[in-house]
Amino acid sequence: MSQESRFANPFGEFTLLRHARFESAAQQNLRAWDAADELLLNYLADLPLAETARVLVINDAFGALTCALIGRHLVFVGDSFVSQRATRRNLALNGLNAEKVGWHHSLELPQGPFDVVIMRVPKSLALLEDQLCRYQTLCNEHTVIVAAGMVKHLAAGVFRLFERYLDKVNTSLAAKKARLIFARTRTGQTPASPYPKHYRLAEPALQMLDHANVFSAGALDIGSRFFLPHIPSTEAPLRIADLGCGNGLLGIVAAQHCPQAQIDFYDESFMALASAQANFRAAFPEREARYIADDAMAGAATESYDLVLCNPPFHQGHVVGDFIARQMFEDAFRTLKLGGELRIVGNRHLGYAAILRKLFGGAEVLAVNPKFVVVRAVKKTR
Repeated sequence: MSQESRFANPFGEFTLLRHARFESAAQQNLRAWDAADELLLNYLADLPLAETARVLVINDAFGALTCALIGRHLVFVGDSFVSQRATRRNLALNGLNAEKVGWHHSLELPQGPFDVVIMRVPKSLALLEDQLCRYQTLCNEHTVIVAAGMVKHLAAGVFRLFERYLDKVNTSLAAKKARLIFARTRTGQTPASPYPKHYRLAEPALQMLDHANVFSAGALDIGSRFFLPHIPSTEAPLRIADLGCGNGLLGIVAAQHCPQAQIDFYDESFMALASAQANFRAAFPEREARYIADDAMAGAATESYDLVLCNPPFHQGHVVGDFIARQMFEDAFRTLKLGGELRIVGNRHLGYAAILRKLFGGAEVLAVNPKFVVVRAVKKTR
């Protein structure tokens, strides 16, 4: 392993890898930890942290915090399937037993109380708000609550949320462009999370539920709105994937247009999949679908789908680019049957049509407006 993969901190030295299948140029050769992880662990090392302490770790991206603190009674929570998988792989890489960690996704509430709650501040303010409400129920007046982030990512809204839901909020000095936020749980009644959001769409007429980490939670995003008229209709028994499904709208509309189809929803967000499941069941109480947590479609069988629908994200965390979309397109090509097709919507400036023409050997622009483009690509060769 290279020197860049060795993470030394007060709790030991560990080999950590990002375990990412595809990354942007900005992410290549980056470490699987940052200065915020270092600052947080340095602070914890100065606490009288007993071996019996119960520690809740929230939003650990690649396992830097989990590997360092695994000697305690440790519980991992987060909304990312990819982060949980990367953390498990880094534990194995260091000969650490993942069974000593309590694993929970974002909609599962572990048993409290905890002595220490540590959090990497997420990009989404909605997710942060939900987590502050959700996890302070696992704290008592003695619980140490510490959050960490890079200064450039700690917007004013972050501090306002901490002050709204917690007490005694203050911050550390910045170190290596990272900062800590300290807080204590609020006495009295714990405020309920404002999520999930419930709302009704007029066209298509659907009752929707969005958990906190769903893109454009509580409203129909304009890219999906532009895409909906271009979802195909057929009576054929297709197998359709809604890739990066979010709240499942594309797959639900595909199910309306294709009444004999089997719909599979893919996302790396557990909140997205839970939203898609609730929304599909509300639209089709008697119809079955599958909800699959995956890194794009890494686990899907080759040549198993007739149609893949996708409104790909243009960022991963704080890094913007087309690298996640490219990963999704590669997976879609592999998992489509010969003659199967991928239909996507994306921002015009990202040049998805050119990417799909190169990958599929051709692509057709179905619609375009000043902001978005809808593209269709058919798999003609393996």
